[in-house]
Amino acid sequence: MDSDTFVYTTYIRTTPDELWQALTDPDLTRRYWGVAFETTWTPGASMVWEEHGRRTADPEQVVLEAKPGRLLSYTWHTFTPDWAEAVRLEQEVYERLTRERRSRVTFVIEPSGDTVKLTVTHGDLEPDGTIKGLIGEGWPALISSLKSLLETGEELPEPAR
Repeated sequence: MDSDTFVYTTYIRTTPDELWQALTDPDLTRRYWGVAFETTWTPGASMVWEEHGRRTADPEQVVLEAKPGRLLSYTWHTFTPDWAEAVRLEQEVYERLTRERRSRVTFVIEPSGDTVKLTVTHGDLEPDGTIKGLIGEGWPALISSLKSLLETGEELPEPAR
């Protein structure tokens, strides 16, 4: 756990364009993630995270890179008291999250025969930080639901909290 980067790779039976759409289209991201993004998907564009009726906007939530069908990178969201309450996060955990530096996530999309290789890299993490622990569980579940949606048309059920 001493690295500042979390990497997760999977293969999805889809096309690069369909995967890009699933990563950026609000109707699709809501299905497997419960989050929709308001942005133009151009480098430097601001991003508003909409999750279950809560909107999180912050000038530091921005698109870093966007190459349709190939690469998408953005800064991770701002942790707010409303978000922490909605996800039932303990106050102590929320306070630790707010002290950590802002991280970033990058999706690399590569054709691989009849599938697409998706590599998710979440970097700029505190090596032993709280965010790293949370995303270590979160990304595999989220990407599994994305994979299921693209391959079967059905996302995985949301885990019970």
